[in-house]
Amino acid sequence: MVAGNWKMNFDHLEATAFVREFSRNLKKSHFDFNQCEVVLFPSFTSIRSVQVIVESERLKIKYGAQAVSVTSQGAFTGDVSADMIARLGCSYVIVGHSERRKYHPEDDANIVDQVRAVMAAGMQPILCVGESLEERRKGIELEFAVGQVHDVTRDLSDEEAAKLIIAYEPVWAIGTGMVATPQTAQDAAHAFREDLANTFDDHVANTVRVLYGGSVSSKNCVELIEEPDVDGFLIGGAALDVDELTSICRKQ
Repeated sequence: MVAGNWKMNFDHLEATAFVREFSRNLKKSHFDFNQCEVVLFPSFTSIRSVQVIVESERLKIKYGAQAVSVTSQGAFTGDVSADMIARLGCSYVIVGHSERRKYHPEDDANIVDQVRAVMAAGMQPILCVGESLEERRKGIELEFAVGQVHDVTRDLSDEEAAKLIIAYEPVWAIGTGMVATPQTAQDAAHAFREDLANTFDDHVANTVRVLYGGSVSSKNCVELIEEPDVDGFLIGGAALDVDELTSICRKQ
């Protein structure tokens, strides 16, 4: 999976133009969607426009939302429910991104409720986890990241856990140009699978996809994806450049 998180970028007109050009690029390169799933995460104001172009032109690109409310409806000004997102044809929702944890903030209990809301609406959550530079300096980066996953999965059934997608995004690597080494990404992904196997079973551990995020580019994506437990990427900055995103997709 190659997932592009646009964050707070692109209005609905810019989003439409991007999707059209991106789709043309992939078509010209004879991109095989059976080998690699491509997902875009527009802002809420652009999801409907992306839906229209994807459905009208029968594109194989999937899309999702960057955040979700834990409530289904009511007097919650500014919130967007999972059911509303699902009605827009979204397949995925990002949950627990480090920027949401930092600026809003979202705690572990809230994130568990978000995961359940997303699944109840028939979509898959992409759970973002990862340590800060402080945890890394203390040498507890794997313990910390695995703990973030376990705080969510311990409340899930086997069936629910198997639908989870984990995005390992070390906070120190997001938008900084600093990239985790392939071995660092592999160590984290393997640790997640070990925890899932211990909590559930090998089927769940092998079914859950693990993505890496943090300054991914066309220059480093090949060596990262070659790691056995890394199944793709959740991309930020590079997802705003249509040619760069196309290049990353083509190299999977």
